[in-house]
Amino acid sequence: MGVRLMVVDDHRLLAEALASALKLRGHRVLAAAAPAAGAAELVVSRSPEVCLLGTATPAEPGAFDPIVRIKRERPQVAVVVLGPVPSPRGIAAAFAAGASGYVRHDERIEGVERAMVKARAGEAVVAPQLLQGAFAELLNPAAQPDDEGQRLLRMLTPREVEVLVRVAEGEDTRLIAAGMGIAPSTARTHVQRVLMKLGVGSRLEAAALAARTGLLDRAPAAAPSPAPAGREPGSPAEPAP
Repeated sequence: MGVRLMVVDDHRLLAEALASALKLRGHRVLAAAAPAAGAAELVVSRSPEVCLLGTATPAEPGAFDPIVRIKRERPQVAVVVLGPVPSPRGIAAAFAAGASGYVRHDERIEGVERAMVKARAGEAVVAPQLLQGAFAELLNPAAQPDDEGQRLLRMLTPREVEVLVRVAEGEDTRLIAAGMGIAPSTARTHVQRVLMKLGVGSRLEAAALAARTGLLDRAPAAAPSPAPAGREPGSPAEPAP
């Protein structure tokens, strides 16, 4: 018995090609469309047994929002996602949104057909190779970047970040002052505030901490300040020599 379905894909030509192949195999395709703003509304209005939802970017925020609406308004519609090999979180996100299955977009038509039939019967469908890859990543997770650098970065003002970058590049107080267009006394104040916020006792320690935590990689490149050389507005004047 054929499945009454809809095909929704990022690329209309791919949706139409898949729809044509499934029609030849005896299935009733109600529509083939690209996932525009009205895609979920179209599925809700036609109420197929199965919706094949193709996406090239499963990691993008909101990629599975159409599934959420479909399942909220037509819970009886089984949604099978066709996409690239995602991270375990990508598969989890699809199922969390309400999908009944996740199949690779390069799966043979027989595999897609089996997934449709199982999803219509209420079964969860995930290709074995996707599960194998997901378990492999969960058992051997990739190293995550240290978020300590991001925490430290949030503690500093943009000007203090620029000072830290210049300190790490080996600039002394007068070079920092000249590069930022501020008075040396103001530069010294900025440096002391950076050391205090980072909880270190020297410029060398500050530079080492910034490099170790990846703070320097996340900081924007230091750029000369538009303020004129001399002193910043509101900063104390330099004592006369």
